[in-house]
Amino acid sequence: MNFNRALSVAVLALSIAGSTHAQVKRKPAPSPKSKPVPAAAALRPANLLPVDDNVLIGKLPNGLTYYIRHNEQPQNRAELYLVNKVGSILETDAQQGLAHFTEHMAFNGTRDFPKNQLVDFLQKSGVKFGADLNAYTSFDETVYQLPLPTDSAAVFEKGFNILANWAGYVTFDPAEIDKERGVVLEEARLRGKNAQERLSLQTLPVLLNNSRYASRLPIGKEDILKNFDAATIKSFYTDWYRPDLQAVIAVGDFDVKRVEALIKANFSGLKNPVGQKPRTEYNVAPTPGTVVKIATDKEFPYTLAQIVVKHPQTVVKTIPGYMQNLRVALFNFMLNQRLNELQQKPEPPFLFARTSYAPLIGKQDAFSSVVVSKPDGLQTAVKAVVAETERARKFGFTLTELERAKQSALVGIQNSYYERNKTNSANYVREYQQNFLKGEAIPGIEFEYNFYVGNINKITVAEMNSLAGQFISDQNRVIIVEGSEKDKDKLPDEKTILNWISTAGNGITAYVDNVTSKPLMEKAPEAGKVVEEKKDEAIGTTNLTLSNGVKVILKPTEFKNDQILINGYSFGGTSLANDNDYTSASLAASIIGSSGISEFNQGQLDKMLAGRNVSITPYINDITQGIRGSASPGDFETALQLVYLYFTQPRKDADIWQGTINQTKSLLVNRSLDPNSVYQDTLSAVLSNNNFRGGATTVERLNSTSLDKAYNFYKDRFADASGFTFVLVGNFNPILIRPMLETYLGALPSTNKKETFKNLKMYPAPGQITKTVYKGMDDKANVQMIYSGAYVFNEANNLQLDALEELLNIKLVERLREQESGIYAPGIRANYNKNPEGRYTITIVFTCAAANVDKLIAATLDEINKIKQTGAQPADIQKFVAEEARSTQVQLKQNVSWSGFLMAATQNGLDPDGILSHVKNLDQITVQSTKETAIKYLNNSNLAKVILMPEKK
Repeated sequence: MNFNRALSVAVLALSIAGSTHAQVKRKPAPSPKSKPVPAAAALRPANLLPVDDNVLIGKLPNGLTYYIRHNEQPQNRAELYLVNKVGSILETDAQQGLAHFTEHMAFNGTRDFPKNQLVDFLQKSGVKFGADLNAYTSFDETVYQLPLPTDSAAVFEKGFNILANWAGYVTFDPAEIDKERGVVLEEARLRGKNAQERLSLQTLPVLLNNSRYASRLPIGKEDILKNFDAATIKSFYTDWYRPDLQAVIAVGDFDVKRVEALIKANFSGLKNPVGQKPRTEYNVAPTPGTVVKIATDKEFPYTLAQIVVKHPQTVVKTIPGYMQNLRVALFNFMLNQRLNELQQKPEPPFLFARTSYAPLIGKQDAFSSVVVSKPDGLQTAVKAVVAETERARKFGFTLTELERAKQSALVGIQNSYYERNKTNSANYVREYQQNFLKGEAIPGIEFEYNFYVGNINKITVAEMNSLAGQFISDQNRVIIVEGSEKDKDKLPDEKTILNWISTAGNGITAYVDNVTSKPLMEKAPEAGKVVEEKKDEAIGTTNLTLSNGVKVILKPTEFKNDQILINGYSFGGTSLANDNDYTSASLAASIIGSSGISEFNQGQLDKMLAGRNVSITPYINDITQGIRGSASPGDFETALQLVYLYFTQPRKDADIWQGTINQTKSLLVNRSLDPNSVYQDTLSAVLSNNNFRGGATTVERLNSTSLDKAYNFYKDRFADASGFTFVLVGNFNPILIRPMLETYLGALPSTNKKETFKNLKMYPAPGQITKTVYKGMDDKANVQMIYSGAYVFNEANNLQLDALEELLNIKLVERLREQESGIYAPGIRANYNKNPEGRYTITIVFTCAAANVDKLIAATLDEINKIKQTGAQPADIQKFVAEEARSTQVQLKQNVSWSGFLMAATQNGLDPDGILSHVKNLDQITVQSTKETAIKYLNNSNLAKVILMPEKK
């Protein structure tokens, strides 16, 4: 369960991999995996988008909407969602935080499932609380998700009863409310009480123009959460949890008509309240002119700016709207490609930058430019980003840029079209959710693919060049600058930053597109040969040995139509670098992987691959080096060419090297301001026994590096392929791809050095260790308890540790969350390795109030001691076995899981057929085995405790 906290929009840019805050950011492109539409439309306006015929949409007499679709990915599974047009925006002043609290209470007692019986029932059915069973609350919606097996009719059909209980029959037992107060407050502590939250409280009122959205953050107010009574939350539930604001979405491997009957049977009895309140649609009023907000925080380690030009929200419902959304996606792609090129300079003008036109909070769209800079480099960074937008506005895009963007878009839609019968059910659920909440069209992938193919080439350069002018404005504009309190004197005032922006376009010239028409490889290398072949009929693999010693494990599947996963490794890694050269060696793979290949720099390579569905990346970690990536079947040969070239013609790029070193040094300047970074340094020292290789780098170490050292180390690691094993999993014919394997993998250099890794003994020292770090202004403590020791790596021991991990999780959720109300969620992770030597760690992690640290550590040790004394409870073992069996069944139908199984088997000398016995072997988990495992591995004499506490005052 979680609330979707609205963060400082500028800070969201730091989450480069993406944001979980759906109300803040959403993919601007009309992704086939997030935009299709419902049922048939015999009569509709000419330019209204159609509705996908594969989804049945209906409405009960009480107003509840339902979406039903048969889908067999994954098999014997279904996704059931309850979507409510109810969020924090509807709370009264006295109810702030109760939309989210209501979501919590749905798991703590309903008409048919008192107290925690609902969670208990689902866990015994193989549904994992948190990972599978979950919910979230945002400004405008609350969504409950329930993935269920469909091969058990009793469990599956009970799922609709559960959704109906959430929709109208939550009981709000006052005792349960009081127990849950602490849990919700701890969720707020876990996700907040940091610089990011404090900055958002300064900037959101400006960004959202002091609208209702700015005063209705989903987590609410602490004093209300501590003191509200049952009547207040019941009032919220009665007013807003009603069928005319609800939808049931069911997608999965089931009979559609049977599911429709189940929905009617379970939800028709729900009634709308008499004299129901209107569901007001709130928005954010436009801001005249430009508003500038400068915000600082003592613990914020970055310097950044965001320029946000707000526009009215557009919801894609029509063909012209869809076409415009496609233009916007192409515009975003091209502009960000230009920004990416700037980062390949020896002195990049920024640490990170992104510009896009996309949805924003409060029924708005926005043209936003986000830039992160060095503490003293904000002017350069802001001007560089604004200049690129101005360049696009003044001079437009080139034809070659547009063609690449179109090819990239076509590759994406083509992949989704090819996977149309292998698309995960959860993807469809998200589409239908947006249709219900916002009215977004869901035309279906067949329509979208045909529309792309038939219309994308109608988009002209002139149309694209007009967009920047439409997006840029000095009206309804917000400029946010955020930085560290200690760098406050380096930040601009309002007049200064407005001047930077207004003058950024002075003297700019048209963009020059540096492209090449050369092929990736002029000619194929001299091929090797397959010298040995073995088949494993049990798991459907073929093992090849090539004449240069390279081994290839082939696992053809039909799980995905357009995917081949590629993983190759050999032993060695940075363990073979001496201490003086380690930092250079640790940078080697990332530098080479960002420097292009052969004679092509990274920009040229990116452009060459823009129309291909292929990604190949070299890596070097502690004890291995290798290649990982993926490709469509049609681009598989290109992937193998890239593999060959990363071995034989890696590119040395002094600009990329210098830019990386400069940027890394800049990120280190304020790193010590962040409590979590300081804590991580101590944690890393404990985990690595004070080996400097285990921690963050330093400026001093960076000053000792060189490109030559990094390049030579990389060359050395990939000079001998004879020790490499490649695992290929996906949609291919082993016979048809064999010539390509012989041509590219068979031609890799081979010297038969027979290298392996060195054991540097980087693991926690034996004994009891306690380290406490005092850093941070808020009442927030982080605790890690780490058990470690020697380990005999085999499948039987691994299974017992996996079980212990989940059994500990179940007990600590019950004790620390439900009984003590002291945490939001524990994290328990059992890790075990064979290489470089047999070792295990069991790590228990939680966040809590500083005053509760000792009490909760004691409670944790108490629960551990109970398992040591009497073993796990049979009911908990039943939950683990059910969850593990269900998840294994799903994993056996996934390419990524098979790739992981086969890689682990070959690296650790395991029998790959063992995965087929995994579910059967679950009967090895007994009360006695859990007792013995806990005694053996949860040894308090080898326990390290690393604690982050707030600064002493």
